[in-house]
Amino acid sequence: MEPSAFWHRIETLAAWLLALIWAAPLLYAFWAAFHPPHYAVHFSLTAPLTLANFVEAWQTAPFARYFLNTILYTTTTTALQFVLCTLAAYSFACYDWKGRDIAFALILIQLMVMPDQLLVVNYQTMTALKLVDSIPAISLPYIASAFGVFLLRQNFKQVPIALAEAARVEGAGPLTILMKVYVPLSKSVYLAYGLVSVSWHWNNFLWPLVITNSVTTRPITVGLSIFGSPENGVNFAIVSAGTLMSVAPLLVGFLLFQRQFVQSFMRAGIK
Repeated sequence: MEPSAFWHRIETLAAWLLALIWAAPLLYAFWAAFHPPHYAVHFSLTAPLTLANFVEAWQTAPFARYFLNTILYTTTTTALQFVLCTLAAYSFACYDWKGRDIAFALILIQLMVMPDQLLVVNYQTMTALKLVDSIPAISLPYIASAFGVFLLRQNFKQVPIALAEAARVEGAGPLTILMKVYVPLSKSVYLAYGLVSVSWHWNNFLWPLVITNSVTTRPITVGLSIFGSPENGVNFAIVSAGTLMSVAPLLVGFLLFQRQFVQSFMRAGIK
């Protein structure tokens, strides 16, 4: 066997091994959720299948409310990010104004600041605005995304200036040029960024845990942590069922849009 073929097989085996290790917790959750509690730590090919764990989990915790809160939070945040990031990127990419480079450098610096470092300041701000324990309070710290501004700016700068000039000659205004020229030519980038934003905010935990205090505002991640807390009694089968319910929308969405997901990242140049 040639050395190149040998190392190729080693790399393939290592990739499969790493994939199995990464997927092991999810595979265990699938096993425990679809089998009686006794089989959560006892693997048997003859174990009976059941959906009772999902029924009990749904009845034990207000998952319907958690899902509603999460959908409202993620869609609101992503929609506002699209609006603000598009306008900011358009200004940075297509207009020359005093202090533009300094302002953009400050936005890039924001990429180096972890959101967890701003928990105290964000909480003080939400308290001053009297928004503590509300869905808008979860969204507001994230609606101005430095990553979104940078990504869209880089894409807008690649749009041929001749297209914008032609639209301007036809009498189109700045917003019309933005909506008719730049946005349609950036659909793949918007898809890539939207997928990243929705998945990240759907799984966000620390800030929603800090800012929410009631069932009416808690997203699914916080609700699931309370549902599976030791003081409530740990039933791995029920907890696994709740975990699968919480990640099911993301899994289904990825399976349905897997090709678009991968292609959008390749076109957008996200590494």
